[in-house]
Amino acid sequence: MLQRTDHLTKRYGIPDGFTLTRYLADGGYVQARRALSMTREELVNECKAANLRGRGGAGFPMGVKWSFMAPTVAPGRPHYLVINADEGEPGTFKDRSMMEGDPHATVEGCIIGCRAIGAHVAYIYVRDELHLAKDRLWAAIREAKAKGFLGAKPFGVDYAVEVYVHSGAGAYICGEETSLLNSLEGRRGEPRLKPPFPAQAGAFGMPTTVNNLESIATVPALMRLGGDNFSKISSLHPKEGGSRLYGVSGHVNTPGIFECAVGLTLRELIYDLGGGVKGGELLAVIPGGSSTPILRADELVEAPNESHPLHAWHGMSVLDVPMGVETFRGLGTMLGTCCATVLSDKACPVLAMHNLMRFYRHESCGQCTPCREGSGWLERLLDTIVAGNGTMDDLNRLHEVANSIMGNTICAFGEGTAMPALGFLKKFRREFEEYIRTGGRSSTNRLALAQPAAE
Repeated sequence: MLQRTDHLTKRYGIPDGFTLTRYLADGGYVQARRALSMTREELVNECKAANLRGRGGAGFPMGVKWSFMAPTVAPGRPHYLVINADEGEPGTFKDRSMMEGDPHATVEGCIIGCRAIGAHVAYIYVRDELHLAKDRLWAAIREAKAKGFLGAKPFGVDYAVEVYVHSGAGAYICGEETSLLNSLEGRRGEPRLKPPFPAQAGAFGMPTTVNNLESIATVPALMRLGGDNFSKISSLHPKEGGSRLYGVSGHVNTPGIFECAVGLTLRELIYDLGGGVKGGELLAVIPGGSSTPILRADELVEAPNESHPLHAWHGMSVLDVPMGVETFRGLGTMLGTCCATVLSDKACPVLAMHNLMRFYRHESCGQCTPCREGSGWLERLLDTIVAGNGTMDDLNRLHEVANSIMGNTICAFGEGTAMPALGFLKKFRREFEEYIRTGGRSSTNRLALAQPAAE
């Protein structure tokens, strides 16, 4: 059941919604002040009670991640909080909306997060193209510091907290946490081998927690409501709690960002919030950013037995399954960033996949051979097919190359390339075969998902 909330978006669209004056009028920084009087354990337990799953893609429980940090800060081993606002995932624009619409929620979340993990410094890593977002964050930091909410003694408490904005160069790979850390240190944006994990050796070799921006900006609302009450907002409580931002774009009438209780369905997102499909009927949905495997509109849930996590939805449309980390894994895809891209039946899946593979080839950092060579190979095979010269052998080779990338790279970027490729090939095999047989002539009146990625 559709349940709109405004815990995260209350100030969106208000002319002065991004200012400290408005934020304070709505009870801002009360929770940061309270957090500085709480123990680290109390804060971690509050976050665990909220069942807040990370909003960056992996969906890892945020309270558990905080608990990975050493309980005491060793001499010469300061802890750091790093906020991932790189947001380079195609089809995703939720973090940008928070930075622009309500930057003080992020700053307050950083204060609470620093206290929870024993850190005194937070870095917000923002992709350089988001100029308004960076300006709003820096302005919020200056306002908070002028009021005494940041600095050597925030709120008069002897627990120093500083927050900085760091600009990335716009590389998609820097959305991966260890690539981000390398970039933050002034190194090449390439993933690191793990272990050690960031909680042991992260920024500057020190213990570090990396949180997604929406995750950290949700913390003040979580604290205000109380972890348990926040969790119960969700229809998927206790496995996943609270409210979150849902995005929808592509072939819909009203694309945008909407805040709802966790458990919204794709049907509600597309038709109730997105205003329905634009220019045709619904063909498919990429559910959570371009790296998540695609779902066809005509798919039904297959739960082989009562122990299957999706047994309650067996035989129903995938569009009616609550959008959650575990439920969407059961569908063979991922919730990802929770920003769906809609394809109408006027879209050509071959051209859509071609467009995505061009992007992934361009953005591969090149460190791992399977990803570097595999992404290029996928693009070249699709170049041949789209040009009308493809064969069934080329189609089969797409499967082989994508499968060869899976599980053979340092970070998840390779799988983020291969999974959507395999998803398109599995769900639209007949369309690919028809495209090859006709040389693309049967698809000349169909639309690509978007314009080709810029070189």
